[in-house]
Amino acid sequence: MTSSTSPVGAADPAPGSSLTAARRARELARTVGGPAVDVLVVGLGATGAGVALDAAARGLTVAAVDAHDLAFGTSRWSSKLVHGGLRYLASAQLDVAHESAVERGVLMERTAPHLVRAQPFVLPLTPLVSRGQGALAWAGFRAGDGLRLAARTARATLPAPRRLSAVETRHLAPALRPTGLRGGLLSWDGRLTDDARLVTAIARTAAARGARILTRVRVLELTGSGARIRDELTGEEGEIRARAVINAAGVWAGGLVDGIRIRPSRGTHLVLRSERLGPLPAGLHVPVPGETNRFVLVLPQGDGRVYVGLTDEPVDGDIPDVPEVPETDIGFLLDVLGTALDVPVHRDDVVGAFAGLRPLLDTTPATGSGAAPRTADISRRHAVLTSPDGVTTVVGGKLTTYRRMAEDAVDSAVATHRLEAGPSPTASVPLVGAAPAHRLAALPAPRHLIRRYGGEAPAVHALGAENPDLREPVLEGHPVTRAELVWAVRHEGALDEADLLDRRTRIGLVPDDRAMALKAAREAMGELAV
Repeated sequence: MTSSTSPVGAADPAPGSSLTAARRARELARTVGGPAVDVLVVGLGATGAGVALDAAARGLTVAAVDAHDLAFGTSRWSSKLVHGGLRYLASAQLDVAHESAVERGVLMERTAPHLVRAQPFVLPLTPLVSRGQGALAWAGFRAGDGLRLAARTARATLPAPRRLSAVETRHLAPALRPTGLRGGLLSWDGRLTDDARLVTAIARTAAARGARILTRVRVLELTGSGARIRDELTGEEGEIRARAVINAAGVWAGGLVDGIRIRPSRGTHLVLRSERLGPLPAGLHVPVPGETNRFVLVLPQGDGRVYVGLTDEPVDGDIPDVPEVPETDIGFLLDVLGTALDVPVHRDDVVGAFAGLRPLLDTTPATGSGAAPRTADISRRHAVLTSPDGVTTVVGGKLTTYRRMAEDAVDSAVATHRLEAGPSPTASVPLVGAAPAHRLAALPAPRHLIRRYGGEAPAVHALGAENPDLREPVLEGHPVTRAELVWAVRHEGALDEADLLDRRTRIGLVPDDRAMALKAAREAMGELAV
């Protein structure tokens, strides 16, 4: 598979895929007050960007807006995993499990093999894991391998699960407490280099197909024929007309369309320095005491950091732009870690934390009695709803299934508004940078750039020929280079320092690192004046 949108080794980005401040200004000017587009998309997380790509790939004219930046909301706060649906087997959600496994295979083998790779996980059989629980987990992993087979994902892509001896378990996870450890279970799943980078790749691929990707454009009023908007950079207001409108605003969807009830669930992650836990050749599934199907994940990132997550707690009241992490979540995650690790991890070892809000569809009666179900028990099945005035809303789901969610939303909008469009082709549309593993391995660029940019890595690296300083890291101990900041301004739509540090790179997940990198980000923003 060679991407038609991203020639491997090309000196320039894929034609039409570059997102810049100048392009945004041009396309916003011709969209506001201009002729109606076929599809207006609200929200530029994974699902919204996916909707823009799906509609554009069918030949429809598309404008996609977001009040903030690409991946500003939930899509940058995930566990960075592309799940195969194992969790949903346990709750008998067979359709959701199969859909997840299929979409995982699409990402790993066709559309984004440069951004998604196989991740090994060890579930340690500690004294707190009974033999019955261990047997149940093993049966689950075997069933998960059956999902892989049913989804026709190659064994070479995802290896088989297997049992580990105590010695093998400690080799893959030296931080585990050896006392009472009787072995472990090794399983595999998909792992994203970075969720926000996935969204950027989807949006740029949509742009290459003609979609107008318009960040910093807030929807003030939404109807079935368009939206009243405000340019957040200038304060100017105007109208965007559309034949079909798709609301993909995630946890904020209910604020745009009446009758949509979202029950947000908070998923919190901690950020630790890698040296605190030592070498971690594999991730960890640490069972939550007292739960049969919940785990805390320990996820080495390869950039000097480790993520530990996640929680599943209901959120009431107003929905914030950026969720705060409560101390109760931090304490819960540290307590679960303490049940399995030989290395004590204290509150002072937490150098960062982040939380995302899952946009779960509330299907409980609007009036009634009795306790609402736990958010952990609410289905992750997505829903596509059409309002009385014709707005299509897509909610629920998960990062792994963004493409299928987008396809279903566009299918519904096309049918409702009788747009002329064929079936979705996106299961075989490679994202910007996609290429087979053997082609990526042969690229003349550093490995860390290839893992983040795929076939565009040589072009990012080549910026160092203009200025050798651009090959220097932004801060000591972190792999992101100054060239990546410049690339983000020139080609990835970054409009300010926060875009650079918090989404195009993830330096900002550690506040101290963010402060040290701010000067380099400001220097890179000078590219806007070039």
